Amino acid sequence: MADFTDDDDALLAELGVEVEAKRTSTRTAEEERVIAAFEEIQRFFETHKRLPRHGEAVDIFERLYAVRLDRIREIEACRSIVEPMDHQGLLGVQPVMTQAHIDDMDDDALLAELGIEAEISEITTLKHVRSVSEKRAAEEIANRERCKDFDQFKPLFDQVQGELKSGVRTTRPFVKDAGFLKAEITAGQFFILGGQTVYVAEVGEPIKAPNGETDARLRAIYSNGTESNILLRSLQRALYKDETGRRITEPTAGPLFADETDDGDLASGKIYVLRSKSDIPLVAQNRDLIHKIGVTGGSVERRVANAKFDATFLLADVEIVATYELFNINRTKLENLIHRVFGAARLDMEIKDRFGKPVVPREWFLVPLFVIDEAVERIRDGSISRYRYRPDQAALVAED
Repeated sequence: MADFTDDDDALLAELGVEVEAKRTSTRTAEEERVIAAFEEIQRFFETHKRLPRHGEAVDIFERLYAVRLDRIREIEACRSIVEPMDHQGLLGVQPVMTQAHIDDMDDDALLAELGIEAEISEITTLKHVRSVSEKRAAEEIANRERCKDFDQFKPLFDQVQGELKSGVRTTRPFVKDAGFLKAEITAGQFFILGGQTVYVAEVGEPIKAPNGETDARLRAIYSNGTESNILLRSLQRALYKDETGRRITEPTAGPLFADETDDGDLASGKIYVLRSKSDIPLVAQNRDLIHKIGVTGGSVERRVANAKFDATFLLADVEIVATYELFNINRTKLENLIHRVFGAARLDMEIKDRFGKPVVPREWFLVPLFVIDEAVERIRDGSISRYRYRPDQAALVAED
């Protein structure tokens, strides 16, 4: 009889008892983490009978599971690892991450949310990356340091504070999207961020951001005597996220346009933008470019109801393409301002009215609608006084 060892498995084998071989894992640590992450998502699905969701109001762990699931679906190396265990069909369901969430996170950030500390090449080639919060914090702080020449800027901060107290300047929310273009940042503007006043002293050369947008380095001076070279888009993002973030208006903005209604405010009218249905060759050939820009205190629909009988409307019906609600506005001053901004693009045309008398319409301009949108936004933020429309560039251009 063969000698026995103290090994139980060996003894059982000598007795003819089949021994199940011990399984040794061939998975890498990273693959095991992907599997563990997917198992957590499966347990969530079993418990709640639904997929994890994104959203500010959602529990942080559910949001983490949602990010992980979307990333596992997207990365083929991860997907192939967990497909054999996907008995609930989670990989076949439409992704739950919205485009807005995807745009807001880069690949390294999404991998970090997945639980992998680096970029995946063949699922085994890894390198260290920072977390999303670390990257954002580092960028938005942007190595803030003491401003050595703060004495040159302090009088500006003192002046702005005095103008805010006297009402020459006001503060308005830094609005990301109110039907207009993105709120822009230019040199010489003041903002309130984190309870401090920020002055944009310089805007560097344009650079191309990874998402395709134009960006630039700023020299931002803070009222506490520090400065930073923060990216323009990072300052925008910080102002959007700060519930108390504000734009400080230019002194010239005055009471022309209130950004929002206060208690007791009354609507004062609308800016309206029209396109003519006239068959005049010049108008017909440039119909998408020729716009009438006016201001009315009443209904725009009533204002244009008899357009085909009115020479100021080119004796033709019109299409209302845009309106902008106004509050606490001096309509005459606003209309004059708009016409001055677009004066170089005024339509030079004479028509005869119903009685045969020559009429030169004054409110028609050869200007694209998106530029009109931008002009209204600049009226809102108080910067319009520095701009004029340049037909050769089809853009609003800041005057020196």
